[in-house]
Amino acid sequence: MTRALNITLRTLHIAAMAVLVGGVAFDVAPQRLSVDIWLTVATGVALAAMEAGPRLTWFHEGRGVMTLVKVALLCAMPMVGTHRLPLLLVVIGIGSVASHMPRRFRHYSLLSRRVIHDYPSPGGGSA
Repeated sequence: MTRALNITLRTLHIAAMAVLVGGVAFDVAPQRLSVDIWLTVATGVALAAMEAGPRLTWFHEGRGVMTLVKVALLCAMPMVGTHRLPLLLVVIGIGSVASHMPRRFRHYSLLSRRVIHDYPSPGGGSA
């Protein structure tokens, strides 16, 4: 069940982000993209909650730090004006790198200065 939920959320997240990026690329009015913005945020928060689970260590591991960087960049969206598309593309790049970097980086704790977790993610596959 957890794996199916993870896959469903991840698929919705990617689809909503794709519509959002396309909308920004084609200069669609922000009001028309509000559902996609909120769906991207909601699915992203749900995915982060699933990944973190009850462990607060996730927030200082490489994967959590990169997620927090993405969130910080997205919070800058209203302030970047015409640079929204490059910002979104950077966020996609960070997400791609974070999802595919080796475990030794994803699970590396910046606070403990060592790999904390080395086990499958809550989504069911290898993390």
